[in-house]
Amino acid sequence: MKNESHLTTKDLVSHIDKTDPLPISRQAELLGISRGSIYYESRPIDELTLTVMRKIDEVYTKRPYYGSRRMAHEVGNQLEMPINRKRIQGLMAEMGLEAIYPKPHLSLNGKPHPIYPYLLRGIDFVRPNQVWGTDITFIRLEKGFVYLTAFLDWFSRYVLSWEISNTLDFDFCLEAAEKALKYGLPEITNSDQGTQYTSSDYTGFWETKNVKISMDGRGRAMDNIFTERLWRSLKYEEVYLKNYQTVEEAKLGIGAYFEDYNYGRLHESLGYKTPAKIYFEGR
Repeated sequence: MKNESHLTTKDLVSHIDKTDPLPISRQAELLGISRGSIYYESRPIDELTLTVMRKIDEVYTKRPYYGSRRMAHEVGNQLEMPINRKRIQGLMAEMGLEAIYPKPHLSLNGKPHPIYPYLLRGIDFVRPNQVWGTDITFIRLEKGFVYLTAFLDWFSRYVLSWEISNTLDFDFCLEAAEKALKYGLPEITNSDQGTQYTSSDYTGFWETKNVKISMDGRGRAMDNIFTERLWRSLKYEEVYLKNYQTVEEAKLGIGAYFEDYNYGRLHESLGYKTPAKIYFEGR
């Protein structure tokens, strides 16, 4: 057996027992690893299904207002093969996509849950840590896919934290929230009404810190617009140009992209300054 001090994260993850009544998050804590690291394995899937899902992702990123009927026609035309609408509906559900105008919701919560109002209508974003937005998006890999979440400071567009998971459980969202706290506390955090964000663990995390919780209205196009723009930029400028073979490659590529996005990329909307410059100068 390896010396405990030389065990890698992968070695430690192998000690996680998902059948144990002890919560996975607690097992991870006892092993001294992040919850997110448990979910770093991609989800294997057959090649044809993955091809269809990739095309759905591309079409949805460009035309998020497409429902399953138009999506089936568009994907079928591009792949030059008939695609059953019910199959498209099932895959869109698997990917967490719903045609609304134009907001994607991953793992929409159809069950009764606490309703938090949208607090950002008419607000001017005038300082760092005033509002943090968060969301989840689908990231394709050569032999599977994972989900990505991030926290974004809306005043500066600075990416505060991000995490990858192969499930839509709330754990990796909470992990990203905890990482973002190294920058301080937001006055308001905004998300959609997905099951991750309406869980008592997630909402309780912010409530105990006296952070106001804001949630997008159903079908609201502009409620999380800055995070949606981040996803679109990431996919067109990084994900679609790469062919990630593994989750590790995806992590490295996305990490490098966010590093450049924060510290190297000049944003016209920020007066041709970087998000990092705006964020740290404004604190």
